[in-house]
Amino acid sequence: MTRFMDVHHGMEGITADQLREAHQADLAIEKDENVHFEQAWADPESGTVYCLSEAPSAEAVQRVHERAGHKADEIHAVTLMV
Repeated sequence: MTRFMDVHHGMEGITADQLREAHQADLAIEKDENVHFEQAWADPESGTVYCLSEAPSAEAVQRVHERAGHKADEIHAVTLMV
């Protein structure tokens, strides 16, 4: 499994409750794609949301996000961490 950081743009003004709801929507169906979403962060001012996950592929991450109603704009493999 690989870790992925995905980025969503255009979510200006997102609230903590909305971020939590979006994250829960991912968690509810993540097992269908063998994905695990670990954490989500947001900057309401810029409208940027970041999600960290473990998954077999970026495509699996995108399929979960699409089904949950918030397609990612970017998905990046994260292969180094300290």
